[in-house]
Amino acid sequence: MGLFFNKYFKVLLVTIVLCTGMFSFYAPLKAASMYPLQTKYPDIMLYKGKPNKKVIALTFDDGPDNRFTPQVLDVLKKYDVKATFFLLGTRVQKYPDMAKRIDEEGHVIGNHTFWHPELPKTGVENMEWEIKKNEKELKAVTSNVTDLFRAPYGAMNDDLVKKLGEMDYRGVGWSVDSEDWKGLSSKEIKQNILNHVHPGAIVLMHSAGDWPQDLSGTAEALDELIPYLQKQGYEFVTVPDIWP
Repeated sequence: MGLFFNKYFKVLLVTIVLCTGMFSFYAPLKAASMYPLQTKYPDIMLYKGKPNKKVIALTFDDGPDNRFTPQVLDVLKKYDVKATFFLLGTRVQKYPDMAKRIDEEGHVIGNHTFWHPELPKTGVENMEWEIKKNEKELKAVTSNVTDLFRAPYGAMNDDLVKKLGEMDYRGVGWSVDSEDWKGLSSKEIKQNILNHVHPGAIVLMHSAGDWPQDLSGTAEALDELIPYLQKQGYEFVTVPDIWP
């Protein structure tokens, strides 16, 4: 009887250990696995802010343009919300007045390269050229001198991050993707954000895109999201506010 009990106990113990281990694979991912570059280079890369305050940083890529950027700016102005815009040099060159408006209305401007290449494929030297070329465009039309950079597609690797640090820039990713670039409806965009929003969130949205892209849902979603999240106790801030 004792021998049987011992064998039964061992089988039960092994089963518990295996099950516990199996369940651990489905535990929420920690920051180290979700944001490895922020963990490895905390002074150079940021994907989300500290969760101790109910703050959200809205960020907008690929602008400016004369179609969707004014819509976004009008909604932000309506609620007196400041955001962070990562601008493309080629579009700053084409729409300088809109870049000036972003700056004059108190928003933060970041560097999003000149041509929007996929940097891990084009390499470190190309990233340096892209940043410096866009830097000249931004300085020519705004009073903004930025140290913030967002890679196209968020695509970065160790070599690129190290070079970014050498250039005295800081890289900004995101923790919430609105997926507005897919041309989603305002309802879908709003739901994507609400499903993943958290204190310290950096939200990825777009203020311009390729000509066929319909980003009208972005401004429409903002017009509903901002007052809704403010009622939930959230404060809208810029990236430098959560990463001074």
